[in-house]
Amino acid sequence: MDLREGAVEDVVNPWRGRRVFLTGHTGFKGGWLALCLARQGARIRGYALEPPTEPSLFTAASVGAVLDDVRGDIRDFAKLESAMREFGPEVVFHLAAQPILRRSYVDPLGTYATNVMGTAHVLEAVRKTASVRAVVSITSDKCYENQEWIWPYRESDRLGGFDPYSSSKACAEMVCSAYRNSFFPVERLHEHRVALATARAGNVIGGGDWSEDRLIPDLIRGFQAGRPAPIRHPKAVRPWQHVLEPAKGYMRLAEKLLDAPSQFGSSFNFGPNDEDAWPVERIATRLAEMWGEGAGWKRDTAPGVHEAHTLMLDSSKARRQLGWRPLLGIEANLEWTLKWYREWHAGADMNRATLEQIDHFEQLAHASCSAECKQITCG
Repeated sequence: MDLREGAVEDVVNPWRGRRVFLTGHTGFKGGWLALCLARQGARIRGYALEPPTEPSLFTAASVGAVLDDVRGDIRDFAKLESAMREFGPEVVFHLAAQPILRRSYVDPLGTYATNVMGTAHVLEAVRKTASVRAVVSITSDKCYENQEWIWPYRESDRLGGFDPYSSSKACAEMVCSAYRNSFFPVERLHEHRVALATARAGNVIGGGDWSEDRLIPDLIRGFQAGRPAPIRHPKAVRPWQHVLEPAKGYMRLAEKLLDAPSQFGSSFNFGPNDEDAWPVERIATRLAEMWGEGAGWKRDTAPGVHEAHTLMLDSSKARRQLGWRPLLGIEANLEWTLKWYREWHAGADMNRATLEQIDHFEQLAHASCSAECKQITCG
């Protein structure tokens, strides 16, 4: 079966046949984005290391079947440049990273080498690939200097980071800004023809994430094993959202970069509505209730590393300039996530199950767009 078959058709589909280079396609977010792009008919080359976990979304959902799968390290500039130039993409999505905060304390040099120099390598490869027109580099909501504010962070707020991971993402933002100013400035767009933007997403959840030291995978592992899951920082507040929300935001941003390259080359937040920024303990308790079967959690009393208490994102810029907004509330996020893991645990066809969620999300997006257009017309 062609995994792109049955994709939601638009009158104008900006992705049909478009060549896309995607770093990090073997990871959780990269895998979902690859399937979304393929579902819209894009031709994709993925560049990444081996899947970071076993099991993985990449294997479970057959992500490798929808793209040209190239294994490589973004720290290997020669291989990366060759893979990009040979493919000749028009759009580049950069998601490859060391994504775990606690791991950055164990391997700070590896974290900086991947997240900072890896980003520089991707952008330098873009400089040497004449076909590229749009670049979306994904960083993190943790790139901001966290002041423990009670209000959400905006794109204009100061970058920073207490820990190696967070600061590496702030550094990646600065690398992108430097490349934009030095090599891809708007005033010379007629020469380089490249529009570069960065995307900062909230805490993503969804099926197929088995990463270490992440709330949902830790809970699911505990529930399936019939033991309370140990949870760090239960009072910490995070901007939870389903992985499809930022994935579609990244695609929308790339579309805007292609349509109006001089207008959208900047940073954008993609986060949930404010009411969906829940404390960790509320997420854990609600998910345990939904799982049933005596599922529960306990506080992890082992010494831990510093983590911010409160983190929220202001996504009004993406709403206003890109026409993007979150479609799923927190309850739906948890329901979709739990359904995915239950189906995987039951031995279901997870390629089909994943594509069904993508198609359902597309239908919600089309319905929302139609309702908004109707309201504007009737109003």
